[in-house]
Amino acid sequence: MESEKKLRILQVHNGYQIPGGEDVVVANEKRLLEMNGHVVFSYSRNNTELNEMRLLQKLLLPFTAVYSFRTYREVKHIIKREKIDVVHVHNTLMMVSPSVFYAAFHSHVPVIQTLHNFRMLCPAGSFFRGDRICEECSGAGLQCSLRYGCYRGSRLQTFVSAAILKTHRILGTYHKVNFICLTEFNKEKLSQLNKKGKEIIDMKKVYIKPNFTFQDDVNFESSSHLDYFLFVGRVEALKGIDVVIRAFEKMPDQRLVIAGDGPLMGEMQEYIRSHNMKNVEFAGYLSKQQLQEKYRRARAVIMSSQCYEAFAMTIAEAYSYGVPVIAGDIGNLRNMVEENVTGIRFCYDSPEDLADKVRKYNVMDIEEMKKNAKEFYEHRLRPEDNYQILKKIYYDVLER
Repeated sequence: MESEKKLRILQVHNGYQIPGGEDVVVANEKRLLEMNGHVVFSYSRNNTELNEMRLLQKLLLPFTAVYSFRTYREVKHIIKREKIDVVHVHNTLMMVSPSVFYAAFHSHVPVIQTLHNFRMLCPAGSFFRGDRICEECSGAGLQCSLRYGCYRGSRLQTFVSAAILKTHRILGTYHKVNFICLTEFNKEKLSQLNKKGKEIIDMKKVYIKPNFTFQDDVNFESSSHLDYFLFVGRVEALKGIDVVIRAFEKMPDQRLVIAGDGPLMGEMQEYIRSHNMKNVEFAGYLSKQQLQEKYRRARAVIMSSQCYEAFAMTIAEAYSYGVPVIAGDIGNLRNMVEENVTGIRFCYDSPEDLADKVRKYNVMDIEEMKKNAKEFYEHRLRPEDNYQILKKIYYDVLER
């Protein structure tokens, strides 16, 4: 039977200069597929290539990011040599480019892309600008991003990102691609591309599959002594680190541990010093084992993103360890935290409301919520269940 066939899959991913959650998801998915007997090949490029480019190559980047003949040639060669059944793309910006889709089209092999962010509608990928949610490009057009230099604060890089989207919308590239959205919320946002009589995306080819996290064979037992709240993520405005710190300034009797690094680290450390805050600890970037120990003694994880978050891996990881979450009431965070069950929600940009919700949380039945958090993971985020969804998508696309 076709459904029993073990597939030969080409996984394509363009890494960013600073590694992030997407890289973890890609590695997890490769591991999951290989555990279940499939053969996975990788085609990887990385934006660190930009640092090694000669001047002429940099001048040509706006064109090669739209269509890379190198990617087309190399991917097509791998498809033929390795007899690939399915091409699964994760990120194409900037080096891979959408030419990877044409390598699959011309090889008569189905291609799927997992959308890890909102870049199909927003050149910055986040629906976030400055210090607020922004969806202007969805309503008024991609030119809005050029006005603000939304991608990495650079008008040039924003132009390249917008040019990729505009060109391949016009060419009809995206209409031929199968997509995986991480949530219903993300799928609804994607559907907004089809407006004013245009069908840029074939919504019949859009599937939903959340991310997942492995709970490796670690003897993880929650400590009976829960002595701090935990923030895990990049120390930057997008993740709302300033909201969290200003909330804990109002609660000198509550400890906060910050696991991560980022562009606002120096500014936040200076804020703590100048305001004489003794209840905040910067743990820096931690290894997986070190982070597991932090989870073990955490009362809850604070998730304070100021954007929609395509999928909050931090919440998935917290639940895998049975740690409840206090999250902003926004976007996908709203759907991942069940109020008074697996945690509580707060007004995402209000330090005052976060402080109030922490106080409320402290008088709730935390042990019951820890149990609920673990059950959420067991019922929705386990790798074995995720594999069944992914396998079904692959075979459905092959049958098409």
